Amino acid sequence: MHPPGFRSFLLLASSLLFAGLSAVPQSFSPSLRSWPGAACRLSRAESERRCRAPGQPPGAALCHGRGRCDCGVCICHVTEPGMFFGPLCECHEWVCETYDGSTCAGHGKCDCGKCKCDQGWYGDACQYPTHCDLTKKKSNQMCKNSQDIICSNAGTCHCGRCKCDNSDGSGLVYGKFCECDDRECIDDETEEICGGHGKCYCGNCYCKAGWHGDKCEFQCDITPWESKRRCTSPDGKICSNRGTCVCGECTCHDVDPTGDWGDIHGDTCECDERDCRAVYDRYSDDFCSGHGQCNCGRCDCKAGWYGKKCEHPQSCALSAEESIRKCQGSSDLPCSGRGKCECGKCTCYPPGDRRVYGKTCECDDRRCEDLDGVVCGGHGTCSCGRCVCERGWFGKLCQHPRKCNMTEEQSKNLCESADGILCSGKGSCHCGKCICSAEEWYISGEFCDCDDRDCDKHDGLICTGNGICSCGNCECWDGWNGNACEIWLGSEYP
Repeated sequence: MHPPGFRSFLLLASSLLFAGLSAVPQSFSPSLRSWPGAACRLSRAESERRCRAPGQPPGAALCHGRGRCDCGVCICHVTEPGMFFGPLCECHEWVCETYDGSTCAGHGKCDCGKCKCDQGWYGDACQYPTHCDLTKKKSNQMCKNSQDIICSNAGTCHCGRCKCDNSDGSGLVYGKFCECDDRECIDDETEEICGGHGKCYCGNCYCKAGWHGDKCEFQCDITPWESKRRCTSPDGKICSNRGTCVCGECTCHDVDPTGDWGDIHGDTCECDERDCRAVYDRYSDDFCSGHGQCNCGRCDCKAGWYGKKCEHPQSCALSAEESIRKCQGSSDLPCSGRGKCECGKCTCYPPGDRRVYGKTCECDDRRCEDLDGVVCGGHGTCSCGRCVCERGWFGKLCQHPRKCNMTEEQSKNLCESADGILCSGKGSCHCGKCICSAEEWYISGEFCDCDDRDCDKHDGLICTGNGICSCGNCECWDGWNGNACEIWLGSEYP
């Protein structure tokens, strides 16, 4: 028999325990099974209610669609990358907003899918400063995309950062300059992203196997295996590696701007008309050296002509190999890559340009000119592409005076690059100008900061021998174009 005081204590303790359990969030649930495998003591409706987010109606996704509900407790399991956690699987370690490639813009911490911003910053990705020190002009300049449009006309500029128009809260407009608009992926009929048959990335749909169309709205009437079989070219490649396969039909990558047949065509993109041209220029009709017909990338030569590209007249007594050997001389390419070889003789181009000459077009006096067209810096003469400097001058383009009228300190100050290193550590300083290392032929530039190996090559030659490399970019001679100066655009084909 317990004393009355003890009974009062038990009643008080029981009341406090009941109140405490009532205050526990519904997402928290101790085991409501008597033992593992036993029946749940909750009704199905009550179990599901505890697994739904607060305020969600019956029938809404359980455990945020990222797990299963087991007797009122969420067990998270998803196939997406990353780890989900939280009482209702509401947290994801990778889902915090990013800005310019940085989670929470580098101005906050990710906490259960939301950015907690550092002091002085706000926004979903902590990308906006609370106080702006920029002028409106500077701010707008920072918000312009590559077309000089502020926030791609899809947002407003706040202190040099774009705030995209998402008044409906969908978040479909995004990107550093609001350049991505996933509303473009919404199917007009179903109102689903990519028709529910693909994923949208920056306004473009990437369809699941068996579906195609701008919004994945069309389904193939053949199996993926049959589609692949129809698109396989004779060499065993899908669309000859020159196109994409859609429902058993190849769409070749290169089509003519007019919409007609392009350079690449055929049922499996097996034909490449570029193989019929000596120098590729997609806007020229000069196939097979003008002496034949191009059929699926192969030349059918007219009478009196032969060669892979109908480049040799049959009246020539020399074989193709002998003709090329005579045109090569000491160069690796026929006519030094600066002319056309016909029956062992070179015709240098551009036609009529007297700066390119020699039996094998080996002399190119354009190499004596600087970017302003001055020959040998005005202090020498050019002989077969090399400068012969006047007395008192030296250098590749006779640009350096032998006598210097400045102090060593003044000279060094003029030779220092932006990082404070003399001639970028790749040359010597003479009278305020850098002389780049002769051993490293590819080093150039005012401060020896350019690497000519970065210039594009064609046929193994930098700028194809039809231009000069200027700090990593080809400066083409007149009549030539292309990243590597490989395309002839002159009025007369060489």
